[in-house]
Amino acid sequence: QVQLVESGGGLVQAGGSLRLSCAASTRIFSINLMGWYRQVPGKERGFVASIGWRGGSTYYADAVKGRFTISRDVAKNNVYLQMNSLKPEGTAVYCCTATRSAIMRKELVDYWGQGTQVTVSS
Repeated sequence: QVQLVESGGGLVQAGGSLRLSCAASTRIFSINLMGWYRQVPGKERGFVASIGWRGGSTYYADAVKGRFTISRDVAKNNVYLQMNSLKPEGTAVYCCTATRSAIMRKELVDYWGQGTQVTVSS
C-alpha cells in the first residue's frame, strides 16, 4: 500500500507562487503516472497535471499550462507542483495521485493523498 502525503499549501496573494510536495511512503515500483488533482467544495475533482514516473513526460490541464510545472525526484519518491502566477480560481484542495495506468483519469487512480489547501486571495 502506497501512502501519499502532500505539503506546501497555504495562503498566497493573486500573482504569487507556491510549491507543493508529495511524498510517497514506499518505493513506487508499479506506478506509471503520478499527478495532481484539485477540488473545490461542491464540485468534482479536476485534473491539474501528471508526470510519467519513469520517463518524466508531463501533461497539463489547459487552465494551468505555462504557469504550473510538475516534476519528480525518483530517488526520494517525491513529486512536486510549482505553481506560479496563481489566480483566485486556483483556490482548492490539491491532491497527489498515483496510478498504474498509462492514462491519468480519476477512475483509474490507484492512490490518493489527503490533500493540501491552497487559498489564493484577490
